[in-house]
Amino acid sequence: MTMKSHWSRRAALAVMAGGLAVGAMAAQTGPALAEKLKVAAIYTLPVEQQWIGRIHKALNAAKDRGDIEYVYSENVANTDYERVMREYAEQGMSLVVGEAFAVERAARKVAADYPDTSFLMGSSFGPAKPNFAVFDNWIHEPSYLSGMVAGAATKSNVIGMVGGYAIPEVNRLMHAFMDGAREVNPDVKFLVNFIDSWYDPPKAKESAFAMMDAGADIMYAERFGVSDAAVERGVKAIGNVIDTSGDYPGTILASALWHMEPTIDRAIAAVKGGTFEPADYGQYSFVAYGGASLVMDEKLVPADMVAKVRAKEKEILDGFFRVNVNDAPPVSDK
Repeated sequence: MTMKSHWSRRAALAVMAGGLAVGAMAAQTGPALAEKLKVAAIYTLPVEQQWIGRIHKALNAAKDRGDIEYVYSENVANTDYERVMREYAEQGMSLVVGEAFAVERAARKVAADYPDTSFLMGSSFGPAKPNFAVFDNWIHEPSYLSGMVAGAATKSNVIGMVGGYAIPEVNRLMHAFMDGAREVNPDVKFLVNFIDSWYDPPKAKESAFAMMDAGADIMYAERFGVSDAAVERGVKAIGNVIDTSGDYPGTILASALWHMEPTIDRAIAAVKGGTFEPADYGQYSFVAYGGASLVMDEKLVPADMVAKVRAKEKEILDGFFRVNVNDAPPVSDK
């Protein structure tokens, strides 16, 4: 586990010891001294990992605006998660952001023990009173659009899909992608594999090679490593969560992007305003809220297909088309 902060331990203790004095000064001189919120984040993987990286990016943006003081821990083992949550709550953090997928019961127990701390956690389940709000990367809409790009681009009519774990948060994105591909190409078939890891690029790469050997000429890169395999074999790929086209020029046709800023900014505003509630923030990852988008490489995607995808995107924004949500594990076509 790595804890990141600009404070030394001695400085942190000094600030905690001086809390009463600062509170008295704020009472005398107005709210300006108390404007910055103390926010902590807990990550089970490095901040370079794409899902975590989007949360980290949004919190850094809030810090750079001067809205919050931000510290974080990365590479936190599931067995340490509860302890780190408690440490941050004890330090007086106003908001703790994290991911409860593998530690649901422990995380909710900690939140209940610290009712004055607001918790915003990635979760497969619902919010819980009095202070446990949830979010997720609901980017199924741009995933559908990226599927349209892939379905039109494949020549072999075989698309390979490499995922981390077959959990609802991943399954729904893969199903949306498959539905989008089938809209423009009813003959397309899919090869699906889960590597049972959130970060194992060599294993993802090996899985991608196997799919290419079986005829896949487009790869859905839900995990790092897949696009590296695509580059080596000269096939195209579809990105997920972040835009990696700059790292793989000429390879990434399109990417479904997640923008965590709408979720983070609303949570910060609610805590500041004293209105934070145990709500489901998932909707703020929808396209309509600016929480998701599609990026295409228009040098690789034909103009008529770009226009078709953007037209479908407008239908989504206008409420005329709703992408189906399917949380069941996707399987390869027989």
